[in-house]
Amino acid sequence: MTFDFDLFVIGAGSGGLAASKRAASYGARVAIAEHDLVGGTCVIRGCVPKKLMVYASQFPHYYEDAQAFGWSKVYPQFDWSKLVKAIDHEVRRLSRLHISFLEKNNVQLLQGTAHFIDEHTVAIDDRHFTAEKILIAVGGEATRPKIPGIEHAITSREIFLLPMQPKRFAVVGGGYIGTEFAGILKGLGSEVFQIYRRDRILRGFDDEIRKEVQEGMAHHGIQFFLNTDVEKIDKVPEGVCLTLKGASTTTLTVDAVLYATGRSPHLTPLALENAGVKTEKGAIVVDEWSTTSQPNIFAVGDCTDRVNLTPVAVAEGRAFADTQYGNNPHHISYENIATAVFSQPEACTVGLTEQQAIDTYGEAGLKIYRARFRPMAYSLPDRQERILMKLIVHNETDKVLGALMVGKDAAEIIQSLAVAITMGATKRDLDNTMALHPTSAEEFVTMR
Repeated sequence: MTFDFDLFVIGAGSGGLAASKRAASYGARVAIAEHDLVGGTCVIRGCVPKKLMVYASQFPHYYEDAQAFGWSKVYPQFDWSKLVKAIDHEVRRLSRLHISFLEKNNVQLLQGTAHFIDEHTVAIDDRHFTAEKILIAVGGEATRPKIPGIEHAITSREIFLLPMQPKRFAVVGGGYIGTEFAGILKGLGSEVFQIYRRDRILRGFDDEIRKEVQEGMAHHGIQFFLNTDVEKIDKVPEGVCLTLKGASTTTLTVDAVLYATGRSPHLTPLALENAGVKTEKGAIVVDEWSTTSQPNIFAVGDCTDRVNLTPVAVAEGRAFADTQYGNNPHHISYENIATAVFSQPEACTVGLTEQQAIDTYGEAGLKIYRARFRPMAYSLPDRQERILMKLIVHNETDKVLGALMVGKDAAEIIQSLAVAITMGATKRDLDNTMALHPTSAEEFVTMR
């Protein structure tokens, strides 16, 4: 059978872009379909615009700290609309850049929502395309619970488009997204309330990270409603009114409420049943080679709900292309994936949490090293901000099983340490590394 393309990719996000360009570099005839801006969640409404907002939210303390270093006091004013427009301009620039990369690699971009006709055919509107292999890389979407008035809430998709800054802002959820946006809006001057149905945010992270971040956020003025959920949302003249249930049974009126209670694979438009692609718990089922229940159909990224991180989707996409078109079969490892939360204070971790290490090796089989201190940058302004660093070491082999950090520059520092841990570094290897002084990072090679 003759096909229109060797590979048809559905979704021009991180995984789809990586796979299509890599496959085309091996000589495959590739098309990629996208109904939105090219770039996916990360570029358009995730990592990139969010990190730009994080940077913007950090400036107020720089203005304050500068006085301790001899600079005159200034009276800055923040313009929300200017920030939103600047971020939108950068997002669209990056989207155009990704389109140019597709063009340079001879990947045909098709605008529109693609769905399956059969295992070798997809359609966009009334156009049909056939392909020997099809890769699904459609990512995920924010989910919202079915409670009365939920239509008055926003998700991480809409927050970048708000025409005005909410002066009173509520976040529902205690994961990455909710915790990061709570810090962003507080840094930009909003009054912020974070509502979470458990007693501590960032479930799944090391307990010390969770405690340190939550206490740091409270120190910055974020108000928590823990062991609490929202019963209903009402539109009122002052904004939106949240009726709370659980540990707190009050009402809370805010200008905007962000729901960050989870994301799920964006599969509905695909008509997967036409191609016989199996799903489980709302995600596409794949093996370690990213192969679905159909041997010629593959899936990478958040739509498989494995590890929902941009670098993971990119690595999965490249591994798929190398395997299918590059005569270099391999699949990726999901061990020692470094993870950052751009909260305020920032947190980052790689390897096992302490509890995971205990579950595997037993408490007696571990040695835990900790350092907690104020970074030098905060000494003259006398800011009561601390850094927490922690190493989890296996007694028998001296191997570093995990590392974590909360505080200034956490992600930048852990990224380098992740290289060492991935290579199997021992505590002695760190001890034998000469410290770079004076830095915060040197604490990781001087812990005793």
